[in-house]
Amino acid sequence: MAEEQKKPVEDKEKKEKNTPDSSASSKKSYKKSKKKKKFVTKGRVFVQATYNNTIVTMADQNGNALAWASAGLLGFRGAKKATPFAAGEIVRTVAEKVKDMGLKDVEVFVKGIGSGREAAVRALNANGFNILAIHDTTPIAHNGCRAKKPRRV
Repeated sequence: MAEEQKKPVEDKEKKEKNTPDSSASSKKSYKKSKKKKKFVTKGRVFVQATYNNTIVTMADQNGNALAWASAGLLGFRGAKKATPFAAGEIVRTVAEKVKDMGLKDVEVFVKGIGSGREAAVRALNANGFNILAIHDTTPIAHNGCRAKKPRRV
């Protein structure tokens, strides 16, 4: 029994001895490869305008997201997130992110019934984007499931 109790103590001593004092010499340095910048001239803008928030996503022609922003991301809280002003600020932020990518011509896909939907499209035009088409992709019920009760405000 005395031998069994000594083994863990010896293992602890070995672990302490094996720890290197100069950790810099044992670490390997890896060179990060630079990410290739995308260059896209034509793309899509998805605007989701709900009662509570507005989300804008810019993507290439295949639908791969290039940049996005929402009212909550910019610091708007509560009822201010769904305002037209917030929608304009969101588009300005996303436009700055994709400025280096060369995006000029966009198709706009608007979804939802919030107050920021028209303001977002106007802000896209104001930020120098050439709007090719505007599609409304708001889902509409076709007498399938029973609709939710109307919202009381």
